Amino acid sequence: KVPLMFGFLYLFVCSLDVLSSAFQLAGGKVAGDIFKDNAILSNPVAGLVVGILVTVLVQSSSTSTSIIVSMVSSGLLEVRSAIPIIMGSNIGTSVTNTIVALMQAGDRSEFKRAFAGATVHDCFNWLSVLVLLPLEVVSGYLHHVTRLVVATFNIRSGKDAPDLLKIITEPFTKLIIQLDKSVITGIATGDESLRNRSLIRIWCGPVPPQTATVGLGPTPNCTAPGHCSTKGTESLHNITRQKCEHLFTDTPLPDLAVGLVLLAGSLIVLCTCLILLVKLLNSLLKGQVAKAIQKVINTDLPHPLSWLTGYFAMVVGAGMTFVVQSSSVFTSAITPLIGLGVISIERAYPLTLGSNIGTTTTAILAALASPGDKLASSFQIALCHFFFNISGILLWYPLPFTRLPIRMAKALGERTAKYRWFAVLYLIVCFLLLPSLIFGISMAGWRVLVGVGAPFLGLLFFVGLVNALQARSPGRLPKWLQTWDFLPAWMHSLQPLDQLITRATLCCTDRC
Repeated sequence: KVPLMFGFLYLFVCSLDVLSSAFQLAGGKVAGDIFKDNAILSNPVAGLVVGILVTVLVQSSSTSTSIIVSMVSSGLLEVRSAIPIIMGSNIGTSVTNTIVALMQAGDRSEFKRAFAGATVHDCFNWLSVLVLLPLEVVSGYLHHVTRLVVATFNIRSGKDAPDLLKIITEPFTKLIIQLDKSVITGIATGDESLRNRSLIRIWCGPVPPQTATVGLGPTPNCTAPGHCSTKGTESLHNITRQKCEHLFTDTPLPDLAVGLVLLAGSLIVLCTCLILLVKLLNSLLKGQVAKAIQKVINTDLPHPLSWLTGYFAMVVGAGMTFVVQSSSVFTSAITPLIGLGVISIERAYPLTLGSNIGTTTTAILAALASPGDKLASSFQIALCHFFFNISGILLWYPLPFTRLPIRMAKALGERTAKYRWFAVLYLIVCFLLLPSLIFGISMAGWRVLVGVGAPFLGLLFFVGLVNALQARSPGRLPKWLQTWDFLPAWMHSLQPLDQLITRATLCCTDRC
């Protein structure tokens, strides 16, 4: 069972990689177009939403961050304008483990724990942005602190972060699909010649030395040394370069069709692996074995050092994320364990926060590998990502009563266990409808944004405060406010909507 478990885990991680490639094929050029409009990106709220939507589109915060770094280092985007986009990419990357939690919807108690464990990441990111984005707009503290750090230290170019996980997964994923991500970056930085280029890589290997001396100028299909490699390449390079070996090398299909095929395939493999992993873990983690593992993972350090347990978990989360080079992979891998009850949500929370830190350290190392003229701006953006997560941890972790994301995630888990369709509604609203609505309002100007946003946030705060008082000390509230029963049922309960969805589902089932 143990070798089988590692086999399924390997396929699960590979399917996440292919899923990211599928999203990039389907939405990569759209993401590039979104990034290209500097008038939009100069608006902090619009920039935040762009970061969310682009990261959801390409399913990779590292891809969206690398595009931002390229734009900053080429002078197309100021560091100050890039900070909200980095915050948005932090939110967008948490969608993957929320999707993974849906695979445990079969068992209500497992689903409740898994969904709470997955959404604790979302809650942390949304709350951090809610506080830190206005603070950044007013004071520019992230911009000033990171600029000071860059100016203080004499930073020299270093090495890129080690791709330890890719060494294991790339031999398999490269047989399925290979992409030239520089096409997305090129579109984002305004290179119109790349618009009709496919992201699917056809030619592999380094550019031959003799091509540099040929007096024909660069071929229109080349974006950078070593990347003259996608569909439509008909040049001197073809004579000396090796053709890539993957399933879609000579496909006549457009990028969108290939992306949709890969999306369907990777989701089927991901779901199958996850279901089989959960079944294997269920059979392995029984009796004394389960109790021993739960005790080791969830027990605090000895008494004088017990307060350090959470911080130790953060270090573990950061270390594991640094090794696998992806916060999505790490948080998605622990989601089934949270569902099975092996890891408690109280322990999963610091592990997730550590994972957020781990993913920024890889970005910092990647920035250190930038050329000398681009180093300062690349490093500053990577530091902004790092300090944003550190600031969030200082806000929502050190004191037990500030750990709001845990309480919010548990409430979401309870709601999802009762109404399973709520999980899909949550995903659509939080990662698509709400960002799109905020984007539309922010485009109407600051006055409209403040006029709509301020009353909405005020109402949200009031409802949260009343809910807390109703639960803990209802006597302090007026009698009519001690419950929400004075409101129509649809305003304080999901029951009417549940009945409507159930009726629609049954009607559809009967007709089928």
